[in-house]
Amino acid sequence: MPNKSKELTTEQLQRNQQTCARYAALFSSLTPERIAEFEPLVTPGIHFQDPFNDHHGFDQMRRVLEDMFRQTRDPGFEVTEISVVEDRAYLRWIFHAGLPVVGDLRVEGVSRLAFDEQGKVSEHIDYWDSAPIYLRLPVLGALLRRVRAKMGS
Repeated sequence: MPNKSKELTTEQLQRNQQTCARYAALFSSLTPERIAEFEPLVTPGIHFQDPFNDHHGFDQMRRVLEDMFRQTRDPGFEVTEISVVEDRAYLRWIFHAGLPVVGDLRVEGVSRLAFDEQGKVSEHIDYWDSAPIYLRLPVLGALLRRVRAKMGS
């Protein structure tokens, strides 16, 4: 059954739109020094999930973002589209970074945000295809490319 957003007052919707705009702007200009700026925008127990992580709490979200800066070279997000629908928002983005072994990476994805009654982000779920990373790994990538070729035409 689809998750239905509840109807909000104009004030609540505007608050969600403002939070979303600030959140997207922060992602677009993210540096290790700016990660803490997410804290007032999110709930203390925020659920943060991507293809490699599934955590609850701002401290865990912060660790994931800090790790991204430690493990990659020049990571960055370009938010290309924002849609706020009642108590949900969707950010379409392009992520780029240099990864050890894999090299330069460019991935398109979407983040689904949920807002609480105070307009804070309570959930951040990323949807993106992690296959480009796995396909470029030396041993595993060769195996996956063979499987992919057999599944193709």
